[in-house]
Amino acid sequence: MTVKALPWHATVAVADIPETGLHHEIEAGEADRRAIAAVAGLRELPRLAASFDLAHAAGGRVHVTGRIQAAVGQTCVVTLDPLTNEIDEDVDVVFSDEPAPPVATSRPQGDGEDDDAPVEDPPEPIVGGMIDLGALAAEFLILAIDPYPRKPGAVFEPVIAPPDPADHPFAGLASLKESDSQGKPRKNKSK
Repeated sequence: MTVKALPWHATVAVADIPETGLHHEIEAGEADRRAIAAVAGLRELPRLAASFDLAHAAGGRVHVTGRIQAAVGQTCVVTLDPLTNEIDEDVDVVFSDEPAPPVATSRPQGDGEDDDAPVEDPPEPIVGGMIDLGALAAEFLILAIDPYPRKPGAVFEPVIAPPDPADHPFAGLASLKESDSQGKPRKNKSK
């Protein structure tokens, strides 16, 4: 998902971040929440707020940590009843104005490094000297949404109809057998 596709924007200029860091809180207005709900496929988005701490890091990078909190209106996939789920998601992202190096898709096995070590994500881009915290919050919210929400206690139980004895592959043969048992001659079509 690209930042331009996300409807909420709350930017901070990197030049405005003091050396001691910056704490920034944002809350989406009603129009922004409706637009994000439409992008995310939600029934509604009654609440979306985020709290971020921005700090300068080595190499001109900016380290952003924080938390996204929201209430998302969804529809239960089992009962189709409306429900509201709470989202509380941590954020830990590094931004850089330098282009990200290409990401290796695989690492050769047995290269002496820890094969189970997590691969570090490349930094997010700083665009025009700005970091878009609104788009960041919307992206983390969308990633945290349960794609198959269920009401508590809702269990899918398939309805299995009892088998119909007349509904099987050899039902047509049974009618031929009945006509033979009534003494009617069978026609031989192989002549």
